[in-house]
Amino acid sequence: KFITSEDHLPEGVQKLGETITHCQMVNRARRDGAIFYATKENHGCMGGSWAMGLREITPTLKSGEFYYKLGKYDSWPSCKRTIDRIPHVESGATYATAYAPLEKTPFDPTIVLIVTTPKVMLKLAQSSLYFLGGRISCNFAGIQSVCADASAQVYLSGAVNFSLGCDGSRKFSGIQEGEMVMGIPAEMLPMLIEALPVVVGAPGSS
Repeated sequence: KFITSEDHLPEGVQKLGETITHCQMVNRARRDGAIFYATKENHGCMGGSWAMGLREITPTLKSGEFYYKLGKYDSWPSCKRTIDRIPHVESGATYATAYAPLEKTPFDPTIVLIVTTPKVMLKLAQSSLYFLGGRISCNFAGIQSVCADASAQVYLSGAVNFSLGCDGSRKFSGIQEGEMVMGIPAEMLPMLIEALPVVVGAPGSS
């Protein structure tokens, strides 16, 4: 959940007592069933907390230097072009982020994140198009997967997005080799839940 001010912190939810990355926070909720909120002081990844709207972008990230030095791009310009297109919430617009497993969340989520296999993602993609049809346009760059691609992009666009998982999220947050990440705007959940069993049980479903 994206929380815009201190007044909107979910009642009864405790603040995280350590500093870790957004993708690690997601994993805490996913794997351990943890329920908590985190302010910018709890967010240990500068790129992730910038994408989520918790703080300003750092000079080295903005210039392209950070990812260039990691060997991700051939030149600073190619890195800069990528950074300039990363979806991100306006800096300072987010006061805190809250996390919980969907099945026991005590607050209304802004987005829902799913980490699972490509086969399951196929059914989720089909379900997201069941009522209205069309096409899904994915937006990702192989970096900042859980924070920018699956969280900020979905929050800002109101549409689902799929991402492959970045090096950082795969290293630190338990995303396995055979898994992907999907972000879903909470408003779409009722429609998706209604469509999913129909799609899975359809005669043409494998």
